[in-house]
Amino acid sequence: MRPGPRNLITDVAGLRVGNAHDVTLRSGSTVLLGDVPFVAGVHVMGGAPGTRETDLLAPDKLVQEVDALVLSGGSAFGLDAASGVADGLRAAGRGFAVGEQRVPIVPAAILFDLLNGGDKAWDRNPYAPLGRAALEGAAVEFDLGSVGAGFGATTMDLAGGLGSASLVLDCGITVGALVAVNALGRVCDDNGRFFAAPWEIEGEFGGHDVGRLSPTWEPYGDTTPGQSTTIAIVATDAVLTQAQATRLAVAAHDGMARAILPSHTPMDGDLVFAAATGARDLPDPVWDGLRLGHAAAACLSRAIARGAFTARSAALSSWQERFGTR
Repeated sequence: MRPGPRNLITDVAGLRVGNAHDVTLRSGSTVLLGDVPFVAGVHVMGGAPGTRETDLLAPDKLVQEVDALVLSGGSAFGLDAASGVADGLRAAGRGFAVGEQRVPIVPAAILFDLLNGGDKAWDRNPYAPLGRAALEGAAVEFDLGSVGAGFGATTMDLAGGLGSASLVLDCGITVGALVAVNALGRVCDDNGRFFAAPWEIEGEFGGHDVGRLSPTWEPYGDTTPGQSTTIAIVATDAVLTQAQATRLAVAAHDGMARAILPSHTPMDGDLVFAAATGARDLPDPVWDGLRLGHAAAACLSRAIARGAFTARSAALSSWQERFGTR
């Protein structure tokens, strides 16, 4: 396996990513947009999730494809980012056909960044405009770090951020990951070595010798339960059913557990969406399906580290500030 040409989730052809954030608010939103509707699944392992339209992603539900997926800051308020995306898609004639109407299908998940020092004293929810702006800016190239849903994100002791990575399997199938890292836990040890280091490719998050990782974790005195949640999307160009997409999301959680210590806590809303554009058949549905899950987990681990590696300081110091000169 090797990274795609961009090492981004948009190496999966037909997908674009848009980011928008507000510096004063210290928060933002991210959208994954398909050129055409795509199959999606979801799996939640955190104890405090915030979601929109995830029930319809179950394999037994009527609608089998979605138009976009949204990751957003803002806790429950951030779910309104999906309304802005839906408005923009409807204006473009996108959505599930119901008679003469079009209803865009836009599942969403949020992270908690309300206590990161930004100005949250708004009179009107700001997330719908952020979602619309993210949609309008969607492209195959996009920045990582302190952008979009990762703009105000933090980990236990470092700034969090938006990360992405990709892999191309030997059979030609592409897998990618997109993640907003806002974890209760840590992403690196006291020496700055990322827990995801065994999966790093070509120095994509510093190229530090793995050495002997020290995977210890104790809550800091100012760690407040609730300031957390890592939300992610894994995507592929393979043909998958909703049931298979759900299994892909389940497998990808392994990557989160490898990169964040601890992950899936009662105070995190850790969630993974899976998206499948259906452009390529799996040559071997059994074994290539297994490889697909492994690749999704590896991509997500790498994307988490890349999100923290490229983040800038805000509420907490960045990895670059603390460890970048070593």
